[in-house]
Amino acid sequence: MLESIGFAAAYTGVGIALLVLGFYALDLLTPGNLGKHIAEQRSLNAAIALTGGFLGQGAIIFASIWTNATSGFGRALLYTVVFGILGVVLQAVAFVALDVLIPGRLGHHLMDREFHPASLVSAAVQLAVAAIIVASIWP
Repeated sequence: MLESIGFAAAYTGVGIALLVLGFYALDLLTPGNLGKHIAEQRSLNAAIALTGGFLGQGAIIFASIWTNATSGFGRALLYTVVFGILGVVLQAVAFVALDVLIPGRLGHHLMDREFHPASLVSAAVQLAVAAIIVASIWP
């Protein structure tokens, strides 16, 4: 049981680190401070976009752990890190691609206090990219 608790703590630590990495990636792609836009300026758009990224990353992390757990802890943890980083990178690429497709600047739309439908599209793109990665992981 102690071994399982240690595995859970390690996977959770890696998962949180990957979520933080995803947060900072979105923060770099948007103007201003993402945390302040959400907490202080109460930007629903920023929160929706970040939620899509977090849910997508969570799915990638889950699939990495679930499908590789029987191959040994070290290998499964490595796969989780690799696929998690891949998820952050590909979600950022999808964000940039969406920015090209949507008139105006996507990052600015996401920082608006007033609701903008681009936040839903951005979240959907993050989830779609994650689903594609999960499908590539799943046996």
